[in-house]
Amino acid sequence: MARLLELEVAAIGQANMAGDIFYQLGLAYAYGREVDADRIAAHKWFNLAAARGNRDAVTCRQELAADMNADEIAVAQRAAREWMTSH
Repeated sequence: MARLLELEVAAIGQANMAGDIFYQLGLAYAYGREVDADRIAAHKWFNLAAARGNRDAVTCRQELAADMNADEIAVAQRAAREWMTSH
């Protein structure tokens, strides 16, 4: 299921969709909806949503980061940068 979400997002990113989809993916990973909960993946998707102007994602990313260590945040930020570079 997680791989399917990644493939769907690749197509969405190419279509320049709004940050809402990325925000929803952040929520899915943050709360384990349809995927295993993963704070790093959630932070990545919230970061991408925030970069596309989703204000709710900014808040969620900040709240999530408060429960993460510096290494986890760095991994999430790197993953977001890599995703932006490849899409």
